[in-house]
Order: sequence, then structure tokens, then C-alpha cells
Amino acid sequence: LVLAMGGRVAEELIFGAENVCTGASGDIKMATNLARRMVTEWGMSDRLGMIAYGDNGQEVFLGHSVTQNKNVSEQTAREIDREVKELVDEAYKRAHSLLLEHIDDLHRLANALLEFETLSGDEVGKVIRGEPVERVVVDDSTPENRRSSVPTVKPEASAGTEALNPSPQAG
Repeated sequence: LVLAMGGRVAEELIFGAENVCTGASGDIKMATNLARRMVTEWGMSDRLGMIAYGDNGQEVFLGHSVTQNKNVSEQTAREIDREVKELVDEAYKRAHSLLLEHIDDLHRLANALLEFETLSGDEVGKVIRGEPVERVVVDDSTPENRRSSVPTVKPEASAGTEALNPSPQAG
């Protein structure tokens, strides 16, 4: 959950809360779905206990109950919503605390992402350690570096021209 909220928190810290992109909504949805499953399927709530709520993962909570059959009381549904919100809020606070604690690393990563767009795991490690990220730039403008999307076939030297003319085979 903390990881899911980390992207949104990082954007808030780097760009400001008013400039968070729409990708953050995906983070929220993922965290909410995970927290809901923790509470309703995996029994990870002290308050609600180890009971599976819902039917085969149907989204009967968090506003989805209009179109789904409910098999819990309104009070239990409210309690589930409260637990889910609490888990997501705690994950947000933990992500915020961790990223503030490592704000210099966050700024280095943000700058590297602005420069390279994507980073591998090894490159993330280098950035955090303060090492430079070096990428080999290939000049694709020379003919020997250009690649065709159509594969080329080179006939064997001893095959002659017969290898270039396909012939049907009996099935």
C-alpha cells in the first residue's frame, strides 16, 4: 500500500499537490482495491476479524453497492469502508514520511527521470548512490546501424537459386 501511494506522494513533493497527474488516480485505485481485499478477503482487519466479506470478489463496497447484491449489513459495509480508508490513509502518511526522509534521493530520481524518461533498477541504484547514469547512444543514421522491420534471409552458398523458389510439399 505504501508503494502504491508513493508515486502520488512523490509527485506532490516534487511538483506540488495542484500539479499531480492523472496517473495518481490509478495509484489511488490500486491502493483502495488492495486495502479492500486485505479487509474483505484476507481477514487483515483486527476490527472485522478473519471473515471473508463479499461474494467472489464482487465490488460491493465503496459505492459499488448500487449495482451489486450485498451480503453484509449497512453497518458492516460502513465499517469495511472505514477500515479501507484507514489503511490507505496510513499508507499515504508512511509514504510521505519516507519520501521526506529521503528527499535528496527523490530529487535525484526526479531529475534523472526528467532526463531519461525511464530507469532500470540498476540505474535507480546508481542515481541514489550519486553515480552517473551512462547510456550508449547508437547513431541509427548510418546504413549498417539501420534495421528493417522485415527480416532478411540469406541463402546458403551451396543451395543455389533453388533455395529462393519455394515449392509445395505433399501433406
